[in-house]
Amino acid sequence: MYFAALLARTEDGWKASDTELDDVETLSDLTELAREASVDEDTVLVYIEQEDAWFGLVRVEGEEDPRIYVSDAASAARSSYGEILTNELLGADRDGDDDLDALDLDGTEDGEPDADDTEGDDEDGPEGAVEAVPAAPVGDREILGDLGLSEKELLALDTDALTEIAEALGAGEVLESVR
Repeated sequence: MYFAALLARTEDGWKASDTELDDVETLSDLTELAREASVDEDTVLVYIEQEDAWFGLVRVEGEEDPRIYVSDAASAARSSYGEILTNELLGADRDGDDDLDALDLDGTEDGEPDADDTEGDDEDGPEGAVEAVPAAPVGDREILGDLGLSEKELLALDTDALTEIAEALGAGEVLESVR
């Protein structure tokens, strides 16, 4: 189960709203959702959490490229919304989809078995690629640095990260109204 919230900075402080991610399939969709919540192209933070397994932040400011942070890439990569973020941060081809690189044109493509084939060669396939996703934070660790939450503090967040982030931004009470 996911929880998602938007924190939009206004001249009066922060405005919080929960949001549905049903129509989000790409980072562009998520960025557009944030831009729609923006007041005067000011900062908007999109927070996504999956049952305390991982959380992600997307920071959008005007038309600039979004800044992204994910607390645990391996956990996030196993979920649909987390995969959107980790693919952007780590590259979309980490799942072994590059079919041209996988082709072995050694003259046996007519169906003759390759004498070098062994069952242990599958380590470069999708299973090996999934293992390559780090079970660690990835992305912009300074994403909230100028807003009052240092890299060290961000890396220390575990459960209930959204509440701690909102408190550091001075938006704790506003956030509680949408939770």
